[in-house]
Amino acid sequence: MIKKTSSNSYFEYANIPKENIDIQDFDSYLNKIIISFNQETLSENSWAFENQDVLVIKQNVAAKGIPLKDWDITINYGLKTGLNDAFVIDGVKKSELIEQDPKSAEIIKPLLRGRDIFKWKADFANLWLIYIPWHFPLHNDKSIQGNSKTAENAFSEKYPAVYAHLEKYKKNLSNRNKAETGIRYEWYCLQRFGSNYWQDFEKPKIIYPNMTKFLPFFLDFEDKYYHNDKSFHLVADRIYWLGAFLNSKLFKYCFQDNFPELLGGTRELRKVFFDKIPVMQISEEQELPFKLLINEILSIQKQNAISDTTDLENQIDQLVYQLYNLTDEEIKIIEAS
Repeated sequence: MIKKTSSNSYFEYANIPKENIDIQDFDSYLNKIIISFNQETLSENSWAFENQDVLVIKQNVAAKGIPLKDWDITINYGLKTGLNDAFVIDGVKKSELIEQDPKSAEIIKPLLRGRDIFKWKADFANLWLIYIPWHFPLHNDKSIQGNSKTAENAFSEKYPAVYAHLEKYKKNLSNRNKAETGIRYEWYCLQRFGSNYWQDFEKPKIIYPNMTKFLPFFLDFEDKYYHNDKSFHLVADRIYWLGAFLNSKLFKYCFQDNFPELLGGTRELRKVFFDKIPVMQISEEQELPFKLLINEILSIQKQNAISDTTDLENQIDQLVYQLYNLTDEEIKIIEAS
């Protein structure tokens, strides 16, 4: 229930539970649960009926940031094979293909799925992606357009073991998207290979699932993971700072509700929502303590994935609070949430 007070600058809001209330005592009951807040906190686009202290924290944090769409970053989704049975292999098959032809290792990449991504770490399931761009291995020849028999012949000669493996699935691979397979690209290629950003998979990046309850972000600096279309990756200059902020309590406190909530409390982390998140831009010097802490966390997780890095994560949270000049009282509110 919403009502305007005698003052033009304030509204009052009450969230009335569904319970039996004596109508004669309704006014006194309402006065106990009503919340008053400044009308200036209501934007013309949306209203958030929250505690005044909460609103002030969120507004101050947002005011110190710049929307990610205005940063020098790229955000892209993962790869779509069109037939996982052909392109996604386990460690045994990987070893078998490399044993048959050592050059096979050049096009077999470690693969993460959305479900494998956690805060600060990845649960690598020993799955590997046979990475085949369109017109491979002549994919850098801009003169090749559409299905190329020349490219196929070159592939079969250069990578015979992988070609023989994929040939077992040729019928099903050829029956993928009929408007594209065998027309825009060859039957042995990935359906979507990241044509405009495939180099980013080899760069330091932040990987996160497209749908999640927990908003986990994993920083990949060494393993050069490729990932499927159930996840995204983010590449930026201030990647340590962004990783720290996205995994921080402050980010979840202020911006979790910016991502639509789906069935079961799952959040949808599509790029269109990320673009609007305002994040403070900091210097390389300011980023250094985050870099040191994150590298320590990643090193510990690499040695033992079940290690407790809570103390280091708390240190990151405290550094984030300091950058945003939060008061002790505001930090208590966030920590209590």
